[in-house]
Amino acid sequence: MTTQVIVLNGGSSSGKSGIVRCLQAVLPDPWLALGTDTLVEAMPASMQASDGGIEFAPDGEVTVGPEFRTLEAAWIEGVAAMARAGARVIVDEVFLGGAGSQQRWQQALDGLRVLWVGVRCDGAVAAGREVARGDRTIGMAASQADVVHQGVAYDLEVDTAQAESMECARAVAVLVE
Repeated sequence: MTTQVIVLNGGSSSGKSGIVRCLQAVLPDPWLALGTDTLVEAMPASMQASDGGIEFAPDGEVTVGPEFRTLEAAWIEGVAAMARAGARVIVDEVFLGGAGSQQRWQQALDGLRVLWVGVRCDGAVAAGREVARGDRTIGMAASQADVVHQGVAYDLEVDTAQAESMECARAVAVLVE
């Protein structure tokens, strides 16, 4: 069965977006890139300042409420529907809930061929990238570096502190059918 979805999971500033761009360049077919940032940016600004939405604490901790979870569930189902309709999709995700987050995606993607990729990066390296980016709450990278991988099962893991985005993308592309 042909790979229909690639899910990249890693903490903030771990290098997922760079790998996504490189995958789009090296894979022979067109792939849509969708990620958690896409979801957050699509939400009204009021959702980023409410207990029911998503909150970014000054120390980098991210908390999500029930309104966010409702929209996230619909978004996940929408991504799955695009894949079922024939689009090949790369998902750039941050599994804040570790294994529980993966289970939500697994349920929605049931019946599809999915390649699960863990994007690891040393917390200190990711924190340096976070500062250089200037568009993230300082502390998110370090706090998410390990927790997003807890209990998550992967087909492949890459480490962006040890390899460039293109090298990681080529390792992923080898597994895409």
